[in-house]
Amino acid sequence: MSDMIQDELVVYSKPSCVQCTATYRALDGKGIPYRVVDLSESPEALEYVKELGYTSAPVVVVDDEDHWAGFRPDHIDRVAAHYAA
Repeated sequence: MSDMIQDELVVYSKPSCVQCTATYRALDGKGIPYRVVDLSESPEALEYVKELGYTSAPVVVVDDEDHWAGFRPDHIDRVAAHYAA
């Protein structure tokens, strides 16, 4: 895992996204700080997510080398372990 975890994660999201909501709940439950960027309101963010190679939301960015798409409790647990350390 990268040692570059930021102070907060960035969750690139879209409205009415079930996996996005599940991701928020899991992050909240683990006490992981994050901010949400709505892909429907930010063409720049949408382009960034596409450059990372993703075509579905949510996209969670920890740092330049650590990111994923979809609801991934395994990744959230991994990041939570860093915050608990």
